[in-house]
Amino acid sequence: MPKQVKTRSYRSPHRREQAATTRSSVLTAARDLLQDRGYAATSVADIAHLAGVSVDTVYASVGRKPELVLAVIDMVLGGADEPVPAEQRDYVLAIRTEPSALGKIRVYAAAVAGLVPQTAPLQEALRAAGESDADCAAAWQRLVKRRAANMRLFAADLRSTGELRDDLADEEVADVVWSTNAAEYWLLLEQRDWTPARYQALLVDLWSRMLLA
Repeated sequence: MPKQVKTRSYRSPHRREQAATTRSSVLTAARDLLQDRGYAATSVADIAHLAGVSVDTVYASVGRKPELVLAVIDMVLGGADEPVPAEQRDYVLAIRTEPSALGKIRVYAAAVAGLVPQTAPLQEALRAAGESDADCAAAWQRLVKRRAANMRLFAADLRSTGELRDDLADEEVADVVWSTNAAEYWLLLEQRDWTPARYQALLVDLWSRMLLA
């Protein structure tokens, strides 16, 4: 009986490089169009056209429109041309190196005031689209839960300084931060002509007064 020949899978480095380049083009096109035109005025076909690929390629390389929005939000938050996980973002690393709770709060407030005004329109559009689209609703819920989890990590980091109020649980600390750094909160302030600088000062004052012993 002849021996069965085992075949070995082979992935061309050129194909991997080509796929990475295509994904980068799609992400860049999505970021530019979504930030310039907004969610409703940007179609996947528009993104595909700008990236020079087919719609199917957009779906294969990143995903459908809700996934594109999440990817763009993560690109903006990470200040990069690719989505950056929260734990690898520059401001998160800076927060962790700060020895005092007030120092951590100041670093994070500056990051929130600089980034949330950029991402808030996309977050709000995704939330609104979720009222009639199940995929958008699911993507919005993932974003909300992810933010809540990240705030629990921030609360634990603040707790490690020994400077938080003893009568507040980490979950309560996280919820205070989570609610006041939300897109909805900023959009309300923006309606009252608040600037990002004023928002930053408010967050430092609010969080330090409410959370620190």
